[in-house]
Amino acid sequence: MSGIEMPLIPVKFVVNGREVEVKVRPYERLIDTLRYRLGLTSVKEGCGRGECGACVVIVDDKLIPSCLMLTVQARGRRILTLEGIGSEKKLHPIQKAFIDVQAAQCGFCIPGVIMAAYWLLEVKGNLNPSVDEIKDALSGNLCRCGSYYRFIKAVKLAANELRKIKGKS
Repeated sequence: MSGIEMPLIPVKFVVNGREVEVKVRPYERLIDTLRYRLGLTSVKEGCGRGECGACVVIVDDKLIPSCLMLTVQARGRRILTLEGIGSEKKLHPIQKAFIDVQAAQCGFCIPGVIMAAYWLLEVKGNLNPSVDEIKDALSGNLCRCGSYYRFIKAVKLAANELRKIKGKS
């Protein structure tokens, strides 16, 4: 006897400023939809339990582990991934700062770390974060290479650049 096949459910949401509609099973996770249906490969699967930060995205201005969210829960919401904050031709100041201080080693955690930094600086609007505020914002991101000192340095550099751009020096 075969199992009961779950119906596909249409789900519309906005990802990186573009409205999309996907048909998913009720149990499909947002991480799988973003990576495998929409090709947004910055969203990485690390632990699958929301503990490592490799898959974090910004959903309606909240930092969310996409491995813990079902795609059907994204209906009508705004989602931002690393692909939506800059491009190879025009890096966001946070991306540029991470390159400038050589914060990436293996690079696996970097998309999630940059998303957490973006959330702190751009979404929360904290353009002059203390070291403790940076540590708190990045506390959900595990880096097995141990690049934490450079992450803090990169966030400080990016904050300084964003203050200049926004005229808040």
